[in-house]
Amino acid sequence: QVQVVESGGGSVQAGGSLRLSCEVSGYSYSTYSMAWFRQHPGKEREGVAAVDSYGSTSYADSAKGRFTASKDNAKNILSLEMNSLKPEDTAMYFCAAAYRTLYPLDPAYYEHWGQGTLVTVSS
Repeated sequence: QVQVVESGGGSVQAGGSLRLSCEVSGYSYSTYSMAWFRQHPGKEREGVAAVDSYGSTSYADSAKGRFTASKDNAKNILSLEMNSLKPEDTAMYFCAAAYRTLYPLDPAYYEHWGQGTLVTVSS
């Protein structure tokens, strides 16, 4: 049984930084794609950053230059370093895993999801 567990959310002032971590366990594949998504209240889930099974990284335009995703394949951990945070980054952040993804930032390709961790950025 695959488990996806996020950690590291919290509250920070605008301009501050947070680091999210996601650990996957129970996956039968040795390599797979992992990604961070976020969801604002009343809106659809959107891709933030992804690392595919080949190690290639993708970012949403809103994350480029401010967020950095990194994957530790040995520990099955995906991290997201978020800098220069803005109030509009406030959302529930979810981690997800998939064996293969055609579009790494499309949530439709991911079958395993965590419960989410809340990030709040105050102005």
